[in-house]
Amino acid sequence: MPQVNFVAADGSITTCSAEVGDTVMQTAMANDIDGIVAECGGSMMCATCHCYVDEAWQDQTGPRADGEDDLLDCASSEVRPTSRLSCQIRLTPALDGLVVHLPDSQQ
Repeated sequence: MPQVNFVAADGSITTCSAEVGDTVMQTAMANDIDGIVAECGGSMMCATCHCYVDEAWQDQTGPRADGEDDLLDCASSEVRPTSRLSCQIRLTPALDGLVVHLPDSQQ
């Protein structure tokens, strides 16, 4: 069962257990993580699950999915090279300990 570390904009860290195969967004929603809104429920139709993958984990999470860049253009917070939609990061055992930083706002 992989662990995901959510780092809020204020620097506080919440560590959550996740199911293999779930997305980072699903894990955030199941654990009431402030900072992930997920208005579209994970269907890649909005950018309210925008997060920043910690640079140490960027290679392990892989490249952005097709269409992800277009939606990130609509994100309310700054888009960085490490920006991802958390609904597009599917958890595997190799992502145990993943660190994602949350933007200060999703809307």
